[in-house]
Amino acid sequence: MNVKYMKTCTKEIQATITPLKAIEILKAGNIRFINNLKANRNLLQQANDTRNGQWPFATILSCIDSRTSSELIFDQGLGDIFSIRIAGNIINTDILGSMEFACKVAGSKLLVVLGHTKCGAIKGACDHVEMGNLSELLAKLQPAVYEEKKFTDVKLRNSSNAEFVENVASINVYRAVNSIISRSYILEQMVEKGEIAIIGAMHNLETGLVEFYEDSLISKASITNEIQEVVSKSA
Repeated sequence: MNVKYMKTCTKEIQATITPLKAIEILKAGNIRFINNLKANRNLLQQANDTRNGQWPFATILSCIDSRTSSELIFDQGLGDIFSIRIAGNIINTDILGSMEFACKVAGSKLLVVLGHTKCGAIKGACDHVEMGNLSELLAKLQPAVYEEKKFTDVKLRNSSNAEFVENVASINVYRAVNSIISRSYILEQMVEKGEIAIIGAMHNLETGLVEFYEDSLISKASITNEIQEVVSKSA
């Protein structure tokens, strides 16, 4: 993909993009975003180019927060990414099904779980908010709240403690990444075959920068290394 003029992501272009290359494309796009250097695109032409099919190279699960639009913060155009959005970037069966379609059917090479700072859903979970149907959604974030161990004083374990909130947000991203691989046999097999990779990331609302959690990366290489470590320890 040319930075000066970004072409529509065709089936041929998608086929040349590896999972790790997809990460690099998103990183480069985010750098353009934070430097206000938007790539040159003809969105109307891209809409026309994709009218009969789409071949996004990445799928991004992010929060519904109005400040966290994946297409914008990664400077991507029409047909480049699948954008799945739900409060707190949680995982459920519908989202897993969407990811399976995106990767197995449409050929997406990368799954990103994108959290963000100052997340309202995370704050609600930290405060144990209950409100209509939102209660069920926030309940899915509670494991991340309980997993935060840095703050033991109950008075500090709420949304008034900014550090506690951000710790929970990070934990939630890691949990979501692991949940994808543990709950979807289809995606697990695609990772093992080297067809896709999964990674977590965090969007800083103040700076615009997206930090990719390299230690959360699940790929064929990381699985192979993990198996080798287990074998060497048991030898």
